[in-house]
Amino acid sequence: MSFNNLDSLYRQVIMDHYKNPRNKGYVEDGSLTVDMNNPTCGDRIHLTMKVEDGKVTDAKFDGEGCSISMASASMMTQAVIGQNTEDALKLSEIFSEMIQGKDIDDDDLDLGDIEALQGVSKFPARIKCATLAWKAMEKGIKEQQ
Repeated sequence: MSFNNLDSLYRQVIMDHYKNPRNKGYVEDGSLTVDMNNPTCGDRIHLTMKVEDGKVTDAKFDGEGCSISMASASMMTQAVIGQNTEDALKLSEIFSEMIQGKDIDDDDLDLGDIEALQGVSKFPARIKCATLAWKAMEKGIKEQQ
């Protein structure tokens, strides 16, 4: 697949998550609630997560922001549901490295739709948009530990 076709596919994945967000809403009886915003662009997120026995059993978000911010929140919630908190934090670390343009060893790691955000590394002003939901998830898990 050529670079242009791959780039187009990634844009389509991002727009799909933006227009049809997964896990948008609130976790009833959520054990974690985190509100964060990006004051430079106005993105904001309200993340609720349920963590039981060290495992993320549910995660939902609400908020406002650009397509990258909201698509990233959708992708993040999909990725962490079912993960233990340690693995969710590790995934966040890998995502952060990818979004900063660093090489990641992904031989046995399937990032799924999250890979569509790797091009954000070319736009430093958008990195905070892409990482907002991930930082909220990290904050919530770390505060609970």
